[in-house]
Amino acid sequence: MDTASEELAKPDWLRVRHRSTPALRSVQEIVARHNLNTVCYSAACPNLAECWSAGTATFMIGGNVCTRACGFCDVRSGRPLALDEEEPEGIAKAVALLGLNYVVITCVARDDLADGGAGQMARTIESLRDHCPGVGVEVLISDYRGCPEALQQVLDANPSVLSHNLETVERLQGSVRSSAHYACSLAVLERAHEVRPEIPIKSGFMLGLGESDEEVNRLLIDLVACGASLLTIGQYLRPSAKHHPVDRFVHPDEFLHWERRARELGFVGVASGPLVRSSYHAERLMGWKPDALPVR
Repeated sequence: MDTASEELAKPDWLRVRHRSTPALRSVQEIVARHNLNTVCYSAACPNLAECWSAGTATFMIGGNVCTRACGFCDVRSGRPLALDEEEPEGIAKAVALLGLNYVVITCVARDDLADGGAGQMARTIESLRDHCPGVGVEVLISDYRGCPEALQQVLDANPSVLSHNLETVERLQGSVRSSAHYACSLAVLERAHEVRPEIPIKSGFMLGLGESDEEVNRLLIDLVACGASLLTIGQYLRPSAKHHPVDRFVHPDEFLHWERRARELGFVGVASGPLVRSSYHAERLMGWKPDALPVR
């Protein structure tokens, strides 16, 4: 039994009320008009109302069906449809209509494709560059099964930030993200940093999955060694009874402790808190300025 989530009520710091606003409805209408997917809805993000009301959203490309079935994720798993060739331009049009100057693009895993979906990610970045000059483009990528050619496609498209999440400590990888591997993820981040050192490398993980302090500290050291400079740490919230159980609800003070430790180790930007998610306030974490595009 998941004692933390079934026997204990959520603490006050995890209670979020969603309220509809004109800005929120505007984002919803634009996303629906262009038939786009957002991780905000697909992953049941607790910050949806806050971010969308502020006119920001994280777009998810490659469809809304993932070829993997990770133990923590609420995105539907199964056999995806063919890629939508109009998706990259549709996202660029939506970003322009929303007037964003910083956008996060994430993706479902597409292990059914030879490039793992890297080509679609690259085309989306290029479309944003063409239609929205000066926009900051952060990408949250799959591991592409460790394929260097796939990663290179994304890097060649010149993202402002490249992100790939470890999600949890090494010991828990098998139960939390069974189709991915800790060493492979670290290798992806390290290669990206070596090939394009001017592009900031970002990662993230969750607390409350059963990790120990020693394991969290090891994860932070491993990420720094790979060149990561930006980090998010959030509370794991179980999407359903079928998902990995919540081990505990972590107090905000502990998140503050790990933020301080991460900065001690060399991270430049850290967002750490119970409701923090991978793209939460991404532009603030980056210290984004419209003219801060990486130059090759």
